[in-house]
Amino acid sequence: MDIIQLTGIRCYGYTGYLAEERFLGQWFEVDLRLHVDLAPAGKSDRIEDTLDYRSVISQVKEIVSTQKFALVEKLAETLVQAALSHQPVQKVELKLHKVAAPIPDFGGRITIELQRSK
Repeated sequence: MDIIQLTGIRCYGYTGYLAEERFLGQWFEVDLRLHVDLAPAGKSDRIEDTLDYRSVISQVKEIVSTQKFALVEKLAETLVQAALSHQPVQKVELKLHKVAAPIPDFGGRITIELQRSK
């Protein structure tokens, strides 16, 4: 299966366990690997024969910026299921990065990785 990668989708959202995270928000970054058959588009040179990834990017930004969850795991699952709903996507690999988690004396990132297939 062929892969379209979308990396560094940066969005401001309101997911987090702490009430302040759901009120004030924070930055998230999303990386996707979308498994699709690119052979038809490679032969036809028509966007109708492939995934118009602009719609996936828009959907990711919309979900992150408008939906509120207590857990990043729920946000990640919601994003994966949304990406799987696009034709001709057969499998999704997702990395969801919480860029600046509000944890004292921690300057790293929290990353959730999911893989789902149809």
